[in-house]
Amino acid sequence: MFSLATVSALCVIVLTLVWSSKQTKRKGLPLPPGPRPLPLLGNAHQINTSQPWLTYAAWGKQYGGIVYSRLLGQDYIIINDENIVKTLLDQRGAIYSDRPVIATYMNKMCGIDFNTSFLPYGDLWRAHRKIFHQTLREDKAALYHDLYLRKAHDFVQNLINFPGDLETHAETLTASLIMAVTYGYETQIRDDPFVNRVQGLVDIVLQTITPALSALLTGLPFFERLPEWFPGAAFKRRSRLCRDLSAEVVERPFQYVIEQMAKEIAPQSMVSDFHRNAIAKGEGDQDRVLKEVAATVYVGGFKTTSSNLHSFLLAMVLYPEVQQRAQAEIDAVIGDDRLPNFDDRAALPYVEAICREVLRWSPAAPLSVPHATSNDDTFNGYYIPKGATVILNAWGIAHNEAVYPDPFHFKPERHFTADGQLKDDSLSNNLFFGSGRRICPGRFFAERSMWAAIVSVLSSIRIEKARGPDGKEIEVRPDFTTGMVIYPKPFQCSVTSRSATKEKLLRGKVTA
Repeated sequence: MFSLATVSALCVIVLTLVWSSKQTKRKGLPLPPGPRPLPLLGNAHQINTSQPWLTYAAWGKQYGGIVYSRLLGQDYIIINDENIVKTLLDQRGAIYSDRPVIATYMNKMCGIDFNTSFLPYGDLWRAHRKIFHQTLREDKAALYHDLYLRKAHDFVQNLINFPGDLETHAETLTASLIMAVTYGYETQIRDDPFVNRVQGLVDIVLQTITPALSALLTGLPFFERLPEWFPGAAFKRRSRLCRDLSAEVVERPFQYVIEQMAKEIAPQSMVSDFHRNAIAKGEGDQDRVLKEVAATVYVGGFKTTSSNLHSFLLAMVLYPEVQQRAQAEIDAVIGDDRLPNFDDRAALPYVEAICREVLRWSPAAPLSVPHATSNDDTFNGYYIPKGATVILNAWGIAHNEAVYPDPFHFKPERHFTADGQLKDDSLSNNLFFGSGRRICPGRFFAERSMWAAIVSVLSSIRIEKARGPDGKEIEVRPDFTTGMVIYPKPFQCSVTSRSATKEKLLRGKVTA
């Protein structure tokens, strides 16, 4: 009779042989190059689980722009080259627009499977994107210019009055803009009930849906059936709370708009406009999709946009010469008797370059949102299997020394040509808004609101290192959090007004 040890050894041998055969039966083509995986475990032991983009970037240097990895039985294709991203995700969107199955499960577990960004590629996703196109396309986003500026002026005043709470100010600005555009709702300065709910939801999601947990559930799916009390199953408890908050985030703001419309006092917003038009066309059954799209705008844009603004403030503290050059450009165009507006944008190329550099220097979503292949494909003689998880390593692309020399340095000048002209790139089509058919549908809103905030800050205030009781500057380090979305760790700074006239204009809510 075989001993337990013998049976276990035979099982391991059989599984190893099966696994090895899968690696060689690839339609006669090799997989993209990558690190040598272990049987069953794959490359899981080699990955920095808190900052996997660092591992992927290192693999890119060793193996090239496209890398194959295997994690607990799942195929991963990691892209570290922008040209390959454009070739695969943009030009072959029919193959590279799905989402990984495990990601779909985890989103459902947390109650955020309504999010357009996470939907499988199919009819429901198309219905979502149709609403986005009708409500947040480029010409629609331009209708809110006055709103972007008004909220940006509030942001500057908050920075002047309370310079020690930068993250909160960035989140307040983002939330107030999104709620105004999406629901026609004016948020409270602090402790707004709608904002508190989405803040709680996003925090729990970022704690729960981590690359490490994704890999674990991919290779060991039985973990999803563990009871909440089981050691290591804290994600089950968090996900239950997440589902409750998610239901409130989807339903309550939407019902607020419906109640306002019934009273005929609802202001213009994405929800009220689309709902009114749908009823006029006899399409009132679209409420479910509409409320999910609206919640996607809120949840999806909340942390990423505020992260970009927070990173901008950090960069201004660390690179005073950049701030000074931008302010000189603004002063030359605007003068001291008014505040900048969108009519000035074309005349402020260095400010535009700062916006681009913020996205590059610290991509809010360093690994974007994973794609998945819906069919087999080949690229440059390599085989890419159906069902593979495709990772766009935005952080690795942004910090590629061959493309961006001295990549950790905040340098807006890199976005100009040799003759001093701003490069012909559109901020709204920036790689860091995603790529292909899954590119961020709210990018026109996001880039305009970011520009308004950045130009308003640079025009009106000076951001510098804070000084301690001894009068010496308090050093600031460019440290960032980890997770699906990253943002600067808390740092101190000094905020002072540059102009008494502009401060009066800010407080008077003047936007001209």
